[in-house]
Amino acid sequence: MKLYSYFRSSAAFRVRIALALKGLPYEYAAVHLVRGEQLQPEYRGLHPDGLVPALETAGEVLTQSMAIMEYLDDMHPEPRLLPVDALERAKVRALAQSIACEIHPLNNLRVLKYLKGAMKLEEAAKDQWYHHWTRSGLEAFEQQLVVLDTWQQLRGLSTPQTFCFGASPTLADCCLVPLIFNAKRFGVSLDNLPRTMAAFDACMALPSFQSASPQACPDGQG
Repeated sequence: MKLYSYFRSSAAFRVRIALALKGLPYEYAAVHLVRGEQLQPEYRGLHPDGLVPALETAGEVLTQSMAIMEYLDDMHPEPRLLPVDALERAKVRALAQSIACEIHPLNNLRVLKYLKGAMKLEEAAKDQWYHHWTRSGLEAFEQQLVVLDTWQQLRGLSTPQTFCFGASPTLADCCLVPLIFNAKRFGVSLDNLPRTMAAFDACMALPSFQSASPQACPDGQG
């Protein structure tokens, strides 16, 4: 497998985590988003959206981090990123999509560049945008985790809620960790998010998450 990635890309970070959790080896191909390498014709031929990640596997090219992670879970089901139970699987997908579909699209690099470029926002205004949508999204995510903990208790599930959902990392954790990394980089307040930060800390205690982190990437060193 060959993963086209950028060390600071949240979406690529998610896939690196999934690959590491499953112990799947891959070739790392750096695509420098700030320099615009994702917009070059050669890469656009691979990924028409001009985004990362892209994963070459079995003679195919897969795009979109959520689709890639679910493909990996289907093809290499252990350890599972999604529960077997359909209802629990939907709950985990909802958590993951709260980040991937609600928070991240407002705060990714191309949006921030457009705010500063075409919209002529000052740096402080751009940062205010980032802080607002990230913090409000995390507050909503915190409430979702609390509600889900209660939901599981009512169903008679005694599994410790170490991670976002249960006692092992899921698709939701793969999405949460990159979000927190970027929130820290931009100085977003992470106070009063005990359940969320407990899940983050549990993830970062695992070698799989550490090995997938931006500073561990070939293009994130030095």
